[in-house]
Amino acid sequence: MKENTREFEYTQADFDILRKISNQHSGILVPDDKFDMFYSRLAKRLRLLGLGSFKEYCQYLTENPADEFTEFINAVTTNLTSFFRENHHFEYLNKTVVPELLKKKAAVRQVKIWSAGCSTGEEPYSLAMALKESLPAGWELKILATDLDTNVLAAAADGVYSADRVAGIGEQRLKRWFQRGSGRQANKVRVKPELRAAVTFRQLNLMREWPMRGRFDAIFCRNVLIYFDRATKTMLVERYARLLESGGYLFIGHSESLHQLDTAFEPIGNTIYRKSTK
Repeated sequence: MKENTREFEYTQADFDILRKISNQHSGILVPDDKFDMFYSRLAKRLRLLGLGSFKEYCQYLTENPADEFTEFINAVTTNLTSFFRENHHFEYLNKTVVPELLKKKAAVRQVKIWSAGCSTGEEPYSLAMALKESLPAGWELKILATDLDTNVLAAAADGVYSADRVAGIGEQRLKRWFQRGSGRQANKVRVKPELRAAVTFRQLNLMREWPMRGRFDAIFCRNVLIYFDRATKTMLVERYARLLESGGYLFIGHSESLHQLDTAFEPIGNTIYRKSTK
């Protein structure tokens, strides 16, 4: 898109300021090819605020961080997800991880999973479905789901999805875990209370202090590391390792790898890693 056809004046200098602010807050690297994406995502904010240019928006953001910063981060954060995305991870969880946990944690009968970068909730709800279907009665399931974006967290906690978003879930699972809407909500479904009760949604910036103190049996951090530089990836993976039980699992995205990073994990295959028991 040529600059003279844009609704708002937008320059490379504006983009550089905005991506620097984003990086300083979130650690996410914003490449040059996100220039147009930043414009399209933030133009709505300029209209709403009655601003005439991105230069004005940069100034407004700098001078009014308490009012605008969350809106800015929500706008430029990418949230692409789906139910049972990369299904081989859920199959491995049920076929390998759960049998191990049934032996390892027979005394406490509790499984704890963290979905880091949970977006609109499809991943943690998929985890809850898979685990509730495989854990015996009497076992407690606790899933922590975190994200930087407060808007997607609100949608996730509500648990309402359009029918096309759950089209890939089998009919049996739909009946067991979702309530179908009626009337004006006929094209929507809602996660049943039993499933929602297993998931706790919280806002979290991975670059800041983490309040969690207990250890997890597995961490899903998929399609998150891809946005960071090598040093930041190493730092995050080290922090994940400290929060995992010995022998705990880290699941990352299909386009990600811990290759060439010095970590406490051994590769299992299919972007699954296990914390060393040594």
